[in-house]
Amino acid sequence: MKRWGIIALAVVLVVAIGTAVGFRVAVRMLKDKIVAALGPGSELRELKVGWSSVELVALALPGPKDWPARRTLEAERVTIVPSLTSLLTDEIRIASITVEKPYIAALRTPGKLIIVPTLFHAGEKREQRRDEHYSRRAVTISRLTLHDGVMEIFDATVGRPPVKTRLEKIQAVMHDVVAPALKEKTEFEIEAVVKGARSDGRVKVSGWVAETGRESSSQIVLDAADLVSLQLYLIKKGEARIDKGTVDLNLRSEVRNNKLDGKGKVIIKDLHFAPSRNYLDTFMGVPRNAVINFLKNHNGAIDVDFALAGDVSHPSFSLNETLATRIASGMAEQLGVSIKGLAEGLGTIGEKGVEGLGKVGSGIGSAVKSLFSGGEKK
Repeated sequence: MKRWGIIALAVVLVVAIGTAVGFRVAVRMLKDKIVAALGPGSELRELKVGWSSVELVALALPGPKDWPARRTLEAERVTIVPSLTSLLTDEIRIASITVEKPYIAALRTPGKLIIVPTLFHAGEKREQRRDEHYSRRAVTISRLTLHDGVMEIFDATVGRPPVKTRLEKIQAVMHDVVAPALKEKTEFEIEAVVKGARSDGRVKVSGWVAETGRESSSQIVLDAADLVSLQLYLIKKGEARIDKGTVDLNLRSEVRNNKLDGKGKVIIKDLHFAPSRNYLDTFMGVPRNAVINFLKNHNGAIDVDFALAGDVSHPSFSLNETLATRIASGMAEQLGVSIKGLAEGLGTIGEKGVEGLGKVGSGIGSAVKSLFSGGEKK
């Protein structure tokens, strides 16, 4: 009996060791498959598989050729908690994904916001042909959370090389994200610090989006953002340069069946211009001297209400120009200046900007859609 007990113990030990070794081999194989799926040059220092979650440690995705940053995505840790009850259905449900200290580089081009191109774009058609059934299975993320993130947005629509805007200390939560269709209602709340050349501001975006951006409700609040860093979004080439100033923005918008209705307020404070180059210098189409005199008589602030309305799917929509033109129009009205006359006489706003008053696109609905799809032409 003693001999049989020793044999049984030996068998148990062999099974336990074999299970442990097999588990380590399986984890190593899974790690290799994840790195391969993420694309060439991707790095994953460690993969931890627990009873209820999977952790990706030190994840890094390289930037493709001509990408403005070294990486497209980095994360100190990604924790994925699957929903086991969905494994027997056509839906893949993930209870939660938590991303700690991510870095994201995004490239904005006309009509597109490109995020993690090696993951969202590479081999899409090849994958669809190889496994059409899998591509039809929806992936639902009940809760997606980002902690202490950094995002650099390289915007090629306002300058060459692309102008960089850096967001830090990003805290974001999204509920009920259904990919790839993004047709269901997804709620989101994002807060971040907007880095500036002279000072830092804050931004908060909240609301929901559905029907791939055709339906949405959102609020954007920008507090004390550095106007020096954002001036290229407001002024035209050849206009007076800004040496100092901050901007507050509060914009509420509703999109129903691609029709936008938005109302907003912008407050420009402590505005100071760089030395004038000539007496015809303008700021957003308004004479520089008129702006300076207005600021002296209004506690150094310009307070403008504006409204947005239009078809969010209009192919010629330009968000930069439309928003700037709306704000310029409201500012000119406060200063008692005819912006139409200035546009015709000095060419500071241009025909497209004037026409753009009635051609307004969505904004946040498309931005959230682009976050998962990589962006598409509006």
